[in-house]
Amino acid sequence: MRNFQVTVNGNTYEVAVEEVGNGQVATPVSAPAAVSTKVATPAAKPATAAPAGATKVTAPMQGKIVDVKVSQGQQVKEGDVLAILEAMKMENEVVAPKAGTVASVNVSAGQSVDTGDLIVSLN
Repeated sequence: MRNFQVTVNGNTYEVAVEEVGNGQVATPVSAPAAVSTKVATPAAKPATAAPAGATKVTAPMQGKIVDVKVSQGQQVKEGDVLAILEAMKMENEVVAPKAGTVASVNVSAGQSVDTGDLIVSLN
């Protein structure tokens, strides 16, 4: 038996490996390729800004927009449902924080959003 120390995802384990055959270790023909530790960063989302002075309605959590209930120019009252956001298999209503007119709709059904992404802006 030969003992080795192996680190996987930051956790260190001690393992015992049994040698089989005549105990000779094969020498690799070429060295293994270097492993890159660089983490790919996702491409930045295009900036979608609300009009000046508008009330921004943002995603309260990461998820997927299931339905958009309003369109640009539509009048809404406080508490009206603007969009349905699915997160962790639950549908969450994104509601208007105050009455106003929809200045812009910045998402569409099926689109993934992150926490804080602009969904709708109200005047």
